[in-house]
Amino acid sequence: MDHNFDYDRDGDLEDVLNPEYLLSELKTSLVQEEEMMRKYLILAERIHDNEELKTRLVNFAEGNAKRSRQLIDELSR
Repeated sequence: MDHNFDYDRDGDLEDVLNPEYLLSELKTSLVQEEEMMRKYLILAERIHDNEELKTRLVNFAEGNAKRSRQLIDELSR
């Protein structure tokens, strides 16, 4: 490890995230995940000639739903 780039080595906490900022970032991420999930589902519903793509989009949406649940759990702690 190159300690010349280890900014926390001296114990200085100037780069530590404050709880309000972290909460704000998690909420922003939740909104983005939910919006992407909606977009994938809307696109999947409109596809009628490519079942493989439709399935992949639904799988993407399910992944976003899972991440959204994880973010909600994290926010509730």
